[in-house]
Amino acid sequence: MHRDDPARPGDGPMDLHAVRDVSRAISSAHLFVYFAPEGAQEAAALGVTDRGTAYLALRSAAMGAVPWQAVLAAFYNFSPRAVETMAGAWDAAPPERWQAARFTAVGRAMRRVGVRLTDADLAEARSLIDPVVAGADYAGKVLAAANASVALPADPLVALWQQMTVAREWRGDVHNVVLADNGLGPCDCLVLHTATGGLPVPLARATRQWNDEEWSAATARLAARGWLDSNAAITDAGTAARERIEVETDEHCAALWAPIGDAGARRLAALVAPVTDAFTAAGTFRAVTSRTDDSRTDDSRTDVSGTDGFRTDRSRQVPASVR
Repeated sequence: MHRDDPARPGDGPMDLHAVRDVSRAISSAHLFVYFAPEGAQEAAALGVTDRGTAYLALRSAAMGAVPWQAVLAAFYNFSPRAVETMAGAWDAAPPERWQAARFTAVGRAMRRVGVRLTDADLAEARSLIDPVVAGADYAGKVLAAANASVALPADPLVALWQQMTVAREWRGDVHNVVLADNGLGPCDCLVLHTATGGLPVPLARATRQWNDEEWSAATARLAARGWLDSNAAITDAGTAARERIEVETDEHCAALWAPIGDAGARRLAALVAPVTDAFTAAGTFRAVTSRTDDSRTDDSRTDVSGTDGFRTDRSRQVPASVR
């Protein structure tokens, strides 16, 4: 952070707009790993060609050889039937090899699309993200804690990506707690998410595998709360409730970013933007954004910050997270 920055750590409470902005930027810069072909290629090299199993194993590898039920608990909005498919992933290869494969995929993908960060930019980004990761409170943050325990790779681009992954999963872990505190179970939060237009229902159903009965029951619960109308469209009350949940998540995340303050958070967001820009230019997110756009009947942009599904960022119009 520059000496002449007007806001420094300790100057006062974090601006929640800065918290939201850096969270989106970090999530967007992390996201390509779920869409770049290198991930599937590295999984195939380990003997796994099913995309769902590969996603689950690559993302949960930092947790170690845990049973699929532990992954289900951490990922929150997946159905048990979606996650139990990964039961043999650790037989195909141990978690350490899955984690190494993830790093290899990330490095290959970043260089294929020409991510351009100078040595100075990398050093400055690390000077900002490292104290965030080092100072974070990991109590109850399972995925974040697991990723923080992983040794950073030698590749400086991939090391930065892994530090961003820790921060991204930290917000996701917190968001799950906020969802539960607001009485939104795994299927309910996904139905609400699709009602905002942030995720096409067919894609949500295909990846999370909630059946018709479960989906209908969740829809009915949300309607009983006044958050959906009789046509399963989101109401004003539902929109307000969803934003309130996001604000609560931001409030929790203010402590995460406090070590670098508002100016540091905004500077980090700017430094990592070229990662998202490079993958957007390469068309990495095109399939998902086109499916999202095709599912909508209006021109409003989507934002699904804090859930773990294919989601789009309101400010950048690319998927912002997969949880």
